Amino acid sequence: MNPNKRPDNMERITTPALANAFIDEQVALVREQVGKNKVLLALSGGVDSSVVAALLIKAIGKQLICVHVNHGLMRKGESEQVIDVFGKELDANLIYIDASDRFLDLLAGVAEPERKRKIIGGEFIKVFDEEAKKLTDVHFLAQGTIYPDILESDGVKAHHNVGGLPEDMKFELVEPVKLLYKDEVRVVGEALGLPHAMVYRQPFPGPGLGVRCLGAITRDRLGALREADAILREEFDKCGLAEKVWQYFIAVPDFKSVGVKDGKRYEGWPAIIRAVNTTDAMSATIEEIPYDILHKITDRITAEVDGINRVLLDLTPKPVGTIEWE
Repeated sequence: MNPNKRPDNMERITTPALANAFIDEQVALVREQVGKNKVLLALSGGVDSSVVAALLIKAIGKQLICVHVNHGLMRKGESEQVIDVFGKELDANLIYIDASDRFLDLLAGVAEPERKRKIIGGEFIKVFDEEAKKLTDVHFLAQGTIYPDILESDGVKAHHNVGGLPEDMKFELVEPVKLLYKDEVRVVGEALGLPHAMVYRQPFPGPGLGVRCLGAITRDRLGALREADAILREEFDKCGLAEKVWQYFIAVPDFKSVGVKDGKRYEGWPAIIRAVNTTDAMSATIEEIPYDILHKITDRITAEVDGINRVLLDLTPKPVGTIEWE
């Protein structure tokens, strides 16, 4: 039997009872696979890595070593949530690395999107590698591989390690949710007691806000983007759009326009709202946001976020526009 193929008779996990049965099964399998050895996990705070972390904590406790790298491009409150949930509530063996300055210094003056991505991905590998080499007796690497990852790579996950870790880092893989679809992972996450907001966190690219702070990233514009994005998410939560829209975010381009603030001319950046629905990310439609909500979001962003003086709405479906701007 192919361990990377979902059995035809495997029931879809849709209820807490089915989720708990799956958790019990995986806890036993992980304990059998790992024994007394240590397991390393790159914990991003995303749905898949968070559910794997919670499941492994239940199975092997402090034998799991979670490494959370804050690259300075997280959304507001995300790293803090990882520390609160895993470091405090679940008492995980958590290593938190604030590498914000390291990443932002490397990105200074870099405007080309693909170069930004390579810098962020490459530096993440270095930081994770440095931390892994400080540890001893780690024989296993846990990953949040899910079934669509396997399907998209013809049965073998393309990178088969976190972000493409160096080939000399030899670990046996632990992938407890690799036969689950995303909706099943969420049901399991809820059964494990993770916060609803973490389990239903919307897709977030690996480079984070780095591909939404368009062009060369500056700390002041990145800060404005983070605050504006937090307001958008807060208002979507309040009005019920958060559960209805697949992905929504702010992008801030690298140009300014003139405005008026406190009776004086004021140059600021525009904040661009993007809200899309999709089933497979290959195509996407635009969510129609009621104007009263748009007005409230605009009022709050322009009043509360220093440096932003306009709010725009992106009405472009995919195709022709991609979901992300960069």
